[in-house]
Amino acid sequence: MWTKSHSVITKVAAKEQIWKLWSDVPNWNFWDKEVETSEIFGEFKLGTKGILKPVGGPKTKFEMIECEYLKSFTDRSFLPFCKMDFIHTMTETKDGLELTHKVLMTGFMTFFFSKVIGRKINVGLPIAVKKLIEIAEEKLNLL
Repeated sequence: MWTKSHSVITKVAAKEQIWKLWSDVPNWNFWDKEVETSEIFGEFKLGTKGILKPVGGPKTKFEMIECEYLKSFTDRSFLPFCKMDFIHTMTETKDGLELTHKVLMTGFMTFFFSKVIGRKINVGLPIAVKKLIEIAEEKLNLL
């Protein structure tokens, strides 16, 4: 097993705005610069499938394996002999709204893939969370 996560607390962004950005799959690349393209085949809910193309990588299929409105979602991609879960959560705390993006790899080839793409994930997670919050806060200021 290999895992990396990044959390940020915001006092400005609303969970409804974060959810809108999360559920707008074709525009994930606005806040996650490691995503070249992404599409979903149906509603943003448990069991729905899609395709994501990371920057510099091949297209990969994903499936929504967990989705709780205004709280969290997890999409799972499959690599050879390795599952990769992208876990997104938001939790209200006394300090504000805590956003966490986490990547979990499991399977026989985890060690290999953690070396091949793990560094890029480790660098990209904080950037994606920061950008997501910036866009959410900017949209709130426009209302």
